[in-house]
Amino acid sequence: MIAHKKKTLGGGLGELRRLLAQEGVSDPLWYEASSSREMGPLARKAIEHGANFLFIWGGDGSVQRCVNEIADDDVTVALLPAGTANLLASNLKIPRDLKGAVDIGFNGARRRLDLGVLNGDRFSVMAGVGFDAIMMRDADMGLKDRFGRLAYVWTASRATRMKLRRIRIKVDGAVWFDGRASCVLLGQMGTLAGGVVAFPTAKPDDGLLEIGVVTAETRADWLRVFTRMVVGRADRSPLTQMTQGHNVKIKLDRPTIYELDGGVRKKTKRLTASIQPLAITICVPQEEPT
Repeated sequence: MIAHKKKTLGGGLGELRRLLAQEGVSDPLWYEASSSREMGPLARKAIEHGANFLFIWGGDGSVQRCVNEIADDDVTVALLPAGTANLLASNLKIPRDLKGAVDIGFNGARRRLDLGVLNGDRFSVMAGVGFDAIMMRDADMGLKDRFGRLAYVWTASRATRMKLRRIRIKVDGAVWFDGRASCVLLGQMGTLAGGVVAFPTAKPDDGLLEIGVVTAETRADWLRVFTRMVVGRADRSPLTQMTQGHNVKIKLDRPTIYELDGGVRKKTKRLTASIQPLAITICVPQEEPT
């Protein structure tokens, strides 16, 4: 059990211990972290002590840190979505309900999923540079703790003020985009918070990375993009371009922050991305019989 102790779900970690005991697990390896950065080393420690099944209690940042650390190991992950957006859990239809999530861990199906890799770090849902990274950075400044998902609405409005960057993108060795843009997204899954669809054709196990560029410059432009995303038609916006690939190289005209699964990283002018096929096993709900 790897838990971000500042995150909340259901009746808390005390209730989790009771639910585990009901499943016959009365004395699990148990590690608690005070920040998402501590989660990866704790996951590694658990594996070194013999764990081959990990419950991860936390948000997308906590999951990313753990997955980045353990993807090369033969270990199964069960998600306990205790964060704000919980994008990986929502894409996999894992409920934000403690009892339900624990039940999926013990009784659900196991699914092998791809992972994206950006500048050497793995991500399970989405990464990006520009608008989305600025939005995530500002939301982390205490706003998420106070306002939950509403924090993203506020910070998205502020992030629309960012100036366009000159960006050159190569996909599988060929220049795919060379122009001015406000956001580059790399997707392993397709859906953002609130069910907003960024990549309509994304599949988490197809061995392909989704790549998107947004050229929106004003708030009105971004409103047009968001409207398309809400109805699942982001690919049809005149302000977006999308493709798929295995290897991506991004060059910006100035240092810009980027993010992986909501965790913001330092400014850079160059990004290299790839796909790691079928890299992690996640517990997911059993499919309904047809």
